Amino acid sequence: MLTRIALGFVFSLLVLLQASQDYPSKPVRIIEPFGAGGGPDLIARAISPKLSEVWGQPVTVENHPGAGSTAAPALVAKSPADGYTLLVNTNAQAYSAALLKNLPYDPLKDFIPVTPLTSQAYVLVAGKSSGITTIGELIAAAKAKPGELKFASTGVGTGSHLGVEKFNLEAGIKAVHAPAKAGEAIADVIGNMVAGGATYMMAPIQIALADIHAGKLRALGVTTKSRSHLLPEVPTISEAGVTGFDYPFWYGVWVPVGTPAGVVDKLAKDIARVMAAPELRAWLEEHGADRMSMTQPEFARFVQEESESAKRIFKAAGVNP
Repeated sequence: MLTRIALGFVFSLLVLLQASQDYPSKPVRIIEPFGAGGGPDLIARAISPKLSEVWGQPVTVENHPGAGSTAAPALVAKSPADGYTLLVNTNAQAYSAALLKNLPYDPLKDFIPVTPLTSQAYVLVAGKSSGITTIGELIAAAKAKPGELKFASTGVGTGSHLGVEKFNLEAGIKAVHAPAKAGEAIADVIGNMVAGGATYMMAPIQIALADIHAGKLRALGVTTKSRSHLLPEVPTISEAGVTGFDYPFWYGVWVPVGTPAGVVDKLAKDIARVMAAPELRAWLEEHGADRMSMTQPEFARFVQEESESAKRIFKAAGVNP
């Protein structure tokens, strides 16, 4: 009996080893949920040619925006669990599990977290037309009219939504969430006083940078412990008065649950190898991003912890699933 169990174990290991040695034997697709020019699209297109070199197979990037940025995860969740369809997503993959209950997939149970990619700052911005120029002025305006100011986000349960809920809690203010349609959140903030849009939001720095430099948006503070070299003159939110505030956003790679362990391990190691390359390090610095380094089990635990943290924040903010 023990001999049969041992042989079965050895056979399973050999199968896993063979799967990883043979992988990939055909083109690999990277699916991203926010559309061309968004953060996941940019990082996916930065790593895809490098992965193609490592694997000797084409690695393509496909944009699947829509359904509140859940169309891409839904597509990947239904794909064969063979390692040939990868999802590159933001922290929203973890946070949506804490809030959205009507998804056609389970963000935690239907995916295996493979590896983190980058971490970077959001910037808290207000439209120039709002007249708000500092964190202190935003907090004062919100306290003067509790529950009347609006804040935008890229969708319910996204990183930009959770970040502002966290900020509001720590700043002691109340405001109304006004989730925008895809690509319209910043426009809503810019048009605040004209069209009754939102007063403020958190946005990835790269996405907001052009409008900040054009004077359409006021950068009030960055969300990480340290200032961003992309906006060195802008204080951190902690420096600006909400002491201890820290909220980076991050990107990672997922595959459908059931993907062979050997393939998951190879993916994690090969992507980490590509991310550590000197040319990728230079690209990350140019885009204000820091490489994240974790083993696959560490990343899996991190995603679970991030989801649980999001659940606590949404509950404290009174945001119901």
